[in-house]
Amino acid sequence: MIFIIISIITGTFTQLFMLLTIVFVHEIGHLLAALYFKWRIHSIVLWVFGGVMKTDESGNRTIREDIIVTVAGPLQHLFIYLMIIFLSVFHILPQALIQQALFYNTMILLFNLLPIYPLDGGKLLFYILSYILPFRKAHHYTILFSITVCICVIILQLFVLSFTLSAFLLIIFLLMENRTEWKNQYYFFIRFLLNRFSDPPSEFSKEQLIVPGQFKLMDVFSLFKRNRTYNIIVDEQHNQKYLTEQQSLYLYFKEKKLAETIGEIVQNL
Repeated sequence: MIFIIISIITGTFTQLFMLLTIVFVHEIGHLLAALYFKWRIHSIVLWVFGGVMKTDESGNRTIREDIIVTVAGPLQHLFIYLMIIFLSVFHILPQALIQQALFYNTMILLFNLLPIYPLDGGKLLFYILSYILPFRKAHHYTILFSITVCICVIILQLFVLSFTLSAFLLIIFLLMENRTEWKNQYYFFIRFLLNRFSDPPSEFSKEQLIVPGQFKLMDVFSLFKRNRTYNIIVDEQHNQKYLTEQQSLYLYFKEKKLAETIGEIVQNL
């Protein structure tokens, strides 16, 4: 809304329309890829510099699908470049507008590839970390890195680079988004667990997860990675007992085994 008001006051509504059109085409790329994989789409939010497609998928799809859906947005900028070249060759738009469109398309593409969550670059960083680290830790490090990058960009804007109010406001906005994401880490992780519980993934590879008996269920869940399901082996005084992932999630969400250790839980099964 701030950018719309500024564009009306300064008479740059054409430029704003151009920006929003590029963002819209970018988000259409995400949407089409998500529809291809039959994702449950909640909403699409458009901003001046990009957008966010909110879905009801939370770590319950393969990392490969997540990467394809994320990359489908930036790929639309290649289509936009072709359209701009077509409009330029046939002199359909003035050269000044062509140059502006090229500039905006390039800036939005590069901006969205910054490693700041929830930009596409930040999401790709999260997916790469999710492949290596447990889901909870990957999300934690992604948000921590995003906040660090935002602060570094703000310092560069204030003391090194030429100051631009619009860029400064965008980075402040992203910093506040990541601050909110940081505060909601626990709920983001619970949503991930609930999705695995209510809609168990079938195509993931199965692995064994050996945990000590003094772990609580949440300690065990914090070791869960993407693209895997687990058979949990509880090592209780050298006497191993077994739980499936679904059993452990059922015990947590339905039986409310929040305080007991996993060793105490398997003793009573």
